[in-house]
Amino acid sequence: MRRETFSTGTPWEPIVGYSRAVRVGDCVFVSGTTATGPDGDVIGVGDPYTQTAQALRNIQRAIEKFGGQLHHVVRTRMYVVNIDHWQEIGKAHGEFFGRIRPATTMVQVSRLISPEMLVEIEADAILSS
Repeated sequence: MRRETFSTGTPWEPIVGYSRAVRVGDCVFVSGTTATGPDGDVIGVGDPYTQTAQALRNIQRAIEKFGGQLHHVVRTRMYVVNIDHWQEIGKAHGEFFGRIRPATTMVQVSRLISPEMLVEIEADAILSS
């Protein structure tokens, strides 16, 4: 089966040895994605809603590189540094996926790779013909 990878060029990808997203057949798996902008800086420092929305835009871009759309997403996983922000994070997630309603998980973690990052999101999509 054919395997394709998508890289965003972040400094962590070659160091850690991962791709932003991988497509195998009709399945797309998007790695943990944060609120980084094109320059690599964190967007929305201190703002969980803004960071969630930016992370989801980054996920959307990765899925679109493989010809998919957000409605192909079947599962998301959200890692947050403060579960008390669940409403702001959930609001942004709902604005992207309210009608799609993928299976999802939100868990609190002790920290992410940068102290400025409040949210990291993974996504799985199945592209149908």
